[in-house]
Amino acid sequence: MTELVEEGVVTGTDGGAAAAFDAFYLETGPRVVRQLHAMTGDLQEAQDCAQEAYARAWQRWDRLAAYDAPEAWVRHVAWRLAVSRFRRARVGTGLLRRHGPPPDVAPPEPDRVALVAALRQLPEAQRRAVVLHHLGGLSVDEVAAETGSPTGTVKARLSRGRAALALLLDVPEDW
Repeated sequence: MTELVEEGVVTGTDGGAAAAFDAFYLETGPRVVRQLHAMTGDLQEAQDCAQEAYARAWQRWDRLAAYDAPEAWVRHVAWRLAVSRFRRARVGTGLLRRHGPPPDVAPPEPDRVALVAALRQLPEAQRRAVVLHHLGGLSVDEVAAETGSPTGTVKARLSRGRAALALLLDVPEDW
């Protein structure tokens, strides 16, 4: 299985194709980004579109490697991605003009803020069980099925999670 690593170098079981793509990317990547930057006027947009185009190129590298100009394919795909993003943004702007800005939303209640802050302090498994059961309305059996945990484990997580929340929220013990 092939995977991308930090430096933008592809590694995997198909060493020859990976090495060829690495060389292609290292040689053409900066040039494609510069060209897209000049075409779009936005460096971040150019980088995002080029990255997506190279990801798509890697998926098709077995065919693209045989092209006379695989860089042209990448540049064309990146440009089409930039155009699509521009059109989506333009549609969004038109909708905003027609419908106006969204209505103001009231700030969250202080109790909700405190609950969310307390939930963040719970271990992930307890937090997930508490949220699914108490906020999501799922039964213990449904939580167990969704999390892939035994029912007894879910009950223990709920018990420990409620106890921890009671301490964090300074709730009386008889709650």
